[in-house]
Amino acid sequence: MTSVPALRPGQGLADAYLEALASAGMYVGPPVVSVTRVFFDRIGADGWAAMGVDEQCRLPAKYRRTVGWLIATCRLTVSPEYLVRVPAYLGGISKWVYPDEFASFTAMAAELGFGGKSLVQQWSAIAKAAGIHGVEPDAVTSEQLLDARDRLLGAMAGAGTYRDGHALARDFHQASITAFHLGWIDRPLARRAWNRRAERQALWDSVPERLRRTFLDYIDQVRLSLRTSTVDSIERALREFVTFLAGFDPDVAAVADIRRRHIEGFKLHLSRKPSSKGGTLHRHTIAQHLGALRTCFERLSEWDGDDIPRGVLVFAGDFPIRDQPLPRFIDDAAAARLIAAARAHPDLFTRVCVEFLARTGMRRGEFMALTVDSVVQIGSSFWLRVPLGKLHNDRYIPLHPQLKALLDEWIAQRPARLRSDLLFIRNGRPIGEAMLEKALTEVCEAAGIDRVTAHQLRHTLATQAINRGMSLEAIAALLGHRSMRMTMVYARIADRTVADEYFSVSEKVEALYSAPRQLPADAEGSEMTKLRREMHQRMLGNGYCARPVELDCHYESICESCTFFVTTIEFKPTLRRQRDDAARKGQVGRQKIFDGLLERIDTQAG
Repeated sequence: MTSVPALRPGQGLADAYLEALASAGMYVGPPVVSVTRVFFDRIGADGWAAMGVDEQCRLPAKYRRTVGWLIATCRLTVSPEYLVRVPAYLGGISKWVYPDEFASFTAMAAELGFGGKSLVQQWSAIAKAAGIHGVEPDAVTSEQLLDARDRLLGAMAGAGTYRDGHALARDFHQASITAFHLGWIDRPLARRAWNRRAERQALWDSVPERLRRTFLDYIDQVRLSLRTSTVDSIERALREFVTFLAGFDPDVAAVADIRRRHIEGFKLHLSRKPSSKGGTLHRHTIAQHLGALRTCFERLSEWDGDDIPRGVLVFAGDFPIRDQPLPRFIDDAAAARLIAAARAHPDLFTRVCVEFLARTGMRRGEFMALTVDSVVQIGSSFWLRVPLGKLHNDRYIPLHPQLKALLDEWIAQRPARLRSDLLFIRNGRPIGEAMLEKALTEVCEAAGIDRVTAHQLRHTLATQAINRGMSLEAIAALLGHRSMRMTMVYARIADRTVADEYFSVSEKVEALYSAPRQLPADAEGSEMTKLRREMHQRMLGNGYCARPVELDCHYESICESCTFFVTTIEFKPTLRRQRDDAARKGQVGRQKIFDGLLERIDTQAG
């Protein structure tokens, strides 16, 4: 660690500055010596600190490097306004004042994959934050970085250079990533949409006090139990509603003032509101807004607070009917082209991304949340632990050797000093979903197919599996479904089994149209015959049991065990077949029931 040497007895700041220049190999000629001594004789550190920002900025530019050295060595602190208005050279000065820290910082940034220009800008951000708070670069905290960034953005807005705020926020964000992995700070800064956040806050500030407090308190409560994305959606819906109320009825000052006419007006407002993609809002978006509003009113009533709605305001009939489309998937030929294009892509993340999504059925968020310890070995096989996802459950799925090799290749190029367990890291930060979407787009273009989403690859794997005989239970386990109802949707897709059955009878049906006659008894495929036989065997008094044949049922013989059940000798062949079926399946209890019924019939016949 580099430390700034203290002044020797009798040594002034001017001599210390000139000595530091010489030690760093900087030019120390007569002009530099003259400027230095004039500054300390006429102004000095205390005199500069006592000046206002305008006066500091009006000083000759030749004094700025001397001032920058005083700031870098923690002998002065600097205001964000000064840094925004004039060049302070803090990055370059701190580079030779703290050579060890600069070398460590740039080495870590390079290991994370940042380029040369980014290194300079990141170090400059660290030096500015250190100068504002009067600390050395490696002593800057996360809070100080955040405070310095926000104060600099505010100074930019005041100086009319607000347009440069995006670049400054990016530099501070990247610098915090490098400092975090270097161990200087405890956490990197979050990305900040600083302009949109201010807009949202300004809108809520314009809402009447009681109405704003009720809605924001509700949002704070649901934040404790719901996902961040869900809470953001609720906040958008409520913000849209209060924006509408401000124009529709400015007299509404609390939730208790809201009436049915306000909801009806809001429905018309949503139906006419233009969409960002052109046209009007989709009915699913409208239903989402109304659903958030309805739930909010219901919970406020249940919680019995001091500002609750007076009666039911949103009814089930207010919601537009939602579509229930079948899962969208790509056919086998397109899937083969997609995988071939992915394997030929030069970028390793793109290859890993497409192969894993297409061959494991993971959701996009589950894939991005994989950690370095996700792969476990059970026996001689490798399994992938899919992290907690959409349904708050995790699972293990078998890992194909090709996927294991891809994962090993990715881990091998991972920087060793990363302070993160996430598997997919680039430039020291988690790879975003935008990069995943970019990877899919590039591979689809190379394969010559239409744009495919991550969820379509999930549907594609499920469809491929069901077409090749994989049971619904296994598909449910692979995809992480909580109930078979979620998996049964894939049974509705027009798959190969349906196609084979259709074409097996199509010629015979065509013959019926060309020469009307009775269809022969064998005009059905093997699967249709099997289905008819199974359904007849399980025929009930007023219909059929729709339970899949693969699933056992403890109540399959409940009628036969009832004391009111009556049978006669004409049902003996059917009962015997059911008894034999139970014996084949090893269902001892069910077999005993039918043995008893057959014995009763024989007794009655005797």
